[in-house]
Amino acid sequence: MKNYILLVFIFLAATTGFSQEKKKQHPRENYTGFFNFSYEEKTDKIFLEVDKLNTDFLYVYSLASGIGSNDIGLDRGQIGDGVVVQFQKMGNKLMLVQPNLRYRANTTNNLERKSVEQAFAKSVLFGFPIISDKKNKYIIDLTPFLLQDAHGVIQSLADNKQGAYKIDTTKSALSLPRTKAFPENVEFEALLTFKGKPKGGNIRSVTPNASLVSVTQHHSFVKLPDANYKPRVFDPRSGAISISYYDYATPIQEPMLKRFITRHRLEKKNPNAAKSEAKEPIIYYLDPGTPEPVRSALLDGARWWNEAYEEIGYANAFQVRMLPEDADPMDLRYNVIQWVHRSTRGWSYGASVVDPRTGEIIKGHVSLGSLRIRQDFLIAQALLNAPFANNDTNHQPMLEMALARIRQLSAHEVGHTIGFAHNFASSTNNRSSVMDYPHPAVKITNGKIDLSNAYATGIGSWDKVTVAYTYSEFASKVDEKQGLRAILDTSYKEGHRFISDADARPAGGAHANAHLWDNGKSAASALQNVLEVRALAIKNFSKDNIRSYEPYTVLEDVFVPLYFFHRYQTEATTKLIGGLDYNYATKNDGQLITKVVSPKIQREALTVLLKTLDAKTLKIPQDKLDLFPPRAYTYWRSRESFNGKTGVGFDAMSPAATASDMTLKFLFHPERAARLIQQKSKDEDQLSFTEMVNEVLKNTLYKIYVDAHERELGHVINVNVLKHLMSLANHPNASPAVKAQSSYLLNEINNTLKLSSLEKEENAYKRYYFEQIEQFKKYPEKFKIEVSPKIPDGSPIGSDNCYHTQY
Repeated sequence: MKNYILLVFIFLAATTGFSQEKKKQHPRENYTGFFNFSYEEKTDKIFLEVDKLNTDFLYVYSLASGIGSNDIGLDRGQIGDGVVVQFQKMGNKLMLVQPNLRYRANTTNNLERKSVEQAFAKSVLFGFPIISDKKNKYIIDLTPFLLQDAHGVIQSLADNKQGAYKIDTTKSALSLPRTKAFPENVEFEALLTFKGKPKGGNIRSVTPNASLVSVTQHHSFVKLPDANYKPRVFDPRSGAISISYYDYATPIQEPMLKRFITRHRLEKKNPNAAKSEAKEPIIYYLDPGTPEPVRSALLDGARWWNEAYEEIGYANAFQVRMLPEDADPMDLRYNVIQWVHRSTRGWSYGASVVDPRTGEIIKGHVSLGSLRIRQDFLIAQALLNAPFANNDTNHQPMLEMALARIRQLSAHEVGHTIGFAHNFASSTNNRSSVMDYPHPAVKITNGKIDLSNAYATGIGSWDKVTVAYTYSEFASKVDEKQGLRAILDTSYKEGHRFISDADARPAGGAHANAHLWDNGKSAASALQNVLEVRALAIKNFSKDNIRSYEPYTVLEDVFVPLYFFHRYQTEATTKLIGGLDYNYATKNDGQLITKVVSPKIQREALTVLLKTLDAKTLKIPQDKLDLFPPRAYTYWRSRESFNGKTGVGFDAMSPAATASDMTLKFLFHPERAARLIQQKSKDEDQLSFTEMVNEVLKNTLYKIYVDAHERELGHVINVNVLKHLMSLANHPNASPAVKAQSSYLLNEINNTLKLSSLEKEENAYKRYYFEQIEQFKKYPEKFKIEVSPKIPDGSPIGSDNCYHTQY
């Protein structure tokens, strides 16, 4: 019995000691801020103290380090969603809940608000077991939340067909250097390693071991702004970016969908003064990792915006400084311009973190692709006459044009982050906005290529309008609605137009004045100028467009952007065919609502477009072809090289196939064809679809070239004409009228070909055309459009948008 009691005593003593050891806490590093938290190195855990239940704050995730592939799209500094969340206690857990702010009831009636909240789903982002509870302060382990793939890296890799990955927790850890606490925000980082079986070439090209991909994700908990910000109503004519939500407390006679512009908070110290300093200026910080001379160019371009703020009565309200070297660019207290590296040339973009309740911009974050400047350098190098004839270090003329573009790009992307959308109509009005996509405005002066005015300098007159609408502060006696309308009315009378993304796209686009990468009041006249510049630059092109002892393969790659120099102005000009002119007009504002482009302008545009289908235009002169040998060892073709079908030898035919295919796919677009038919039915003088096609046929299929090489190029172009016409006759999105007229025209072509002597050897191509049409007529369901060699990348590679707003 004594032995039994002794054993029990020893057991209790041992378990008590174990229990005490188990409860013993490891040393922790404490952080005090918006949320207090501590870090325990022994377990690599962060413990968060939650003392604010049912209180909204902002949660933002982002990538502190990226993957480096523009195609995959996971860049360093990429901002993710910024969402309003709150901690709610449910049983023994704290839930991180995202309310549904898309549907609201802005009312003092609590039950009415509650009814809307309960009608639409909310999202629980995470559940945290409560570790301890002292005086309504709850301790939770935040680590699992920080070690999840909040930014969606796994999904991005899968969507881009790069492989199936998952987080390897054994190779992931919290990252302390950028984990910090401040009074109004706390910042966390974690190194995440994704393990998987790589499938795509993009992930292999940018990782040392494509089976293990490690990036750093950043998380921010941020105090929401106070209630003193006054939202400003969105107007579609203003050029501002907007947020929207449905307010179910709206009176029945009013629209439920509420739209407000996004903007930084900016207030005068003295609202009634003609010019006043701001209570808090808007300050942007440039990444100190940006090298010179790019650094100075980016600072210059971003600072252009201050002129617009000065004009609406602010003194030095917009500032650009260098980011302190110890500052974190992902910290939401800083508006940042970041210099981002990728393995391929890609888009730059301006992102904003926005308070979704009001539209107030909390953080602007610009990501500028570092390879963009090299493309403009390359374009200038191709355009100039023998830039390296006597001096291999004569890079200044090219560098000046490239830096001029970078200044404009800096202003453009910052413009998105201060609240402004693209304005693709500004190029028709003396380059009135940095929010357009500018093509270098090159001209011929005294028989020489002139790059002196390739890119505009300074903020544009339209940009001043958008700043005025978005940021003007009105004196107490001025009605804000009337003041804002007056700004837009005056702007329109002065000739400004605002047309944004969807209406500027080239494929089925119709707007006569809104294009990407174009110049000039008249798209057709500008195309004529571009073709003349291109012809002169090709004539001058020589071995002296590269440096001594560079491979001639490099010369071929320099020639690529010159050969396709007309591509974007061609896109702009095709939009005049079946084109429209219109505005985002509102009732009683006096703006043009809509009208059809005149027959004269459409026919002038077609006349110039036909030159882009001429073998003489698309022919590469023999003295240039002699400079393009099979590619040098290790200088392999890339996505920015010519594509061809002649093996190692340079294919002189495929560039013409690619260029003509580009014109025809826009010209023979089913929506454009349908508009031409509709416009002709309403106005007998209008250019008809049949007339347009017959003009193309007269200048291609029925054209006779004396020169043998031009004749072969003509056949390449003819094949493209027929395939696009057959595509229209069979296109699932083509109207019945388009299909009927396309089929009729194909029959007319075959009837014409029948009159030719198809048995003669020189008419082998005509027989081929005839047989292709006959096969199409018999088996239209088997028709597949033959793909021409892909046009080398011209625009930055990847997405077709350069901005996004987070809210």
